Amino acid sequence: MADADLEEIRAARLAQLRQQGGSPSDSDSKEEQQRQRANEARASILTQILTPPSLDRLNRIRLVKESRATMVEDRLIALARSGQLRQKIDEEQLKEILAGLSEQEEKNEDKVVVRRKGGAGGGRWDDDDDLEDLLNDV
Repeated sequence: MADADLEEIRAARLAQLRQQGGSPSDSDSKEEQQRQRANEARASILTQILTPPSLDRLNRIRLVKESRATMVEDRLIALARSGQLRQKIDEEQLKEILAGLSEQEEKNEDKVVVRRKGGAGGGRWDDDDDLEDLLNDV
């Protein structure tokens, strides 16, 4: 194929992609821009409702465990949007919120309970595999 043919094919494919709503890279960049705007909006809200030391603490938490920081941010933003925050959250209040979330996570944590039923030996459970047990079972 000649270079001119390849250029025609590329141009036709590009036109087709544009008709379908843009090229894949365009949609990726639009999604990235939306994510960036959402992150900027979150950061703006957080700077309005947190004091600088508490914002710094939240950023340090993010370095250690991002999911916990996101959970705290979501809770703070929800409180701010519902009008329940009267003043900026200081570092002590943030610590209290973190402690409350830790307690809530511990309560919601799945616990595994192992219940063993009695064995064939009259309801007692013996998990020692010694020679006597092996000979008695035969």
